[in-house]
Amino acid sequence: MYELCFSNQDLRAYLGGASFEAVREEFDAQGYVVFERVLSPDQLARLRDALTPFLAGDLRGRNDFEGLLTNRVYALLAKSPVFSEIIAHPLALAFVEADLGRNALLSACLAIQLWPGESVQPWHFDDSHYRWPRPRPSLGVSAFWAIDETTTENGATEIIPGSHTWPDDALPGSDLTKVFFDRRIKAVDEDPAPRDDAVQVELPAGSLMLTKGTLWHRGGANRSQAPRLIITPQYCPAWTRQLENMMASLTHAQAAELPERVQELVGYSIHEPFMGYVDGMHPNRLLR
Repeated sequence: MYELCFSNQDLRAYLGGASFEAVREEFDAQGYVVFERVLSPDQLARLRDALTPFLAGDLRGRNDFEGLLTNRVYALLAKSPVFSEIIAHPLALAFVEADLGRNALLSACLAIQLWPGESVQPWHFDDSHYRWPRPRPSLGVSAFWAIDETTTENGATEIIPGSHTWPDDALPGSDLTKVFFDRRIKAVDEDPAPRDDAVQVELPAGSLMLTKGTLWHRGGANRSQAPRLIITPQYCPAWTRQLENMMASLTHAQAAELPERVQELVGYSIHEPFMGYVDGMHPNRLLR
């Protein structure tokens, strides 16, 4: 079984001396929170090495949302168990479990590499697939791990602080059903929806940004001469359906090699009293 490789830092060290309650209040108020340089250079190298063979194919996005000058690598746990290190990172999971419960699931996990010339992504929020009118509680937490340094120049993620509390009609013109059919490569400076209240979150390599599932955000435009790479695990409550069919993307043999906490996040777990059973039994019996 793959062994998780975390540093000896406890949660207080990651929080810079602040209490978890205080940082969570900031997360609740702004809809996002940032922690700089959480991952070591060795951890970043392991993640990058695991991704390299899949990025080498240079498969580009299929529409304006995925990014026509962007590589996306899905089903990362099926590619390598090394991604367990960020999926089950204690700093991310502390906020995930506080918002979504100890039985939260991994809803999606993908790598996103923006190539030079990529334009801004459409504005969206990550739990929009849940057809529940806003304003409402968030049904997700998204983690953005900077594998490369992300800057204003190379397409750092743009967020709108506080927008996780907005009603449905607060950001008009963001119909993703139309965006999924938009296959036109735009000029790097073309921006159909600029906003004065947006903040571009620059992250040193190894840093983490967490956002509420209802926070409006988008990938930035890459005006640099090099690609920029992030990995984004996204989490959901145990009683909702995951975006990515995690258990179908992994063989039982692959899942059996994952750390137990990651197996639970994938779906080899029970949401009490018995949601998620297989043939009347706990699903982890399939891995024994």
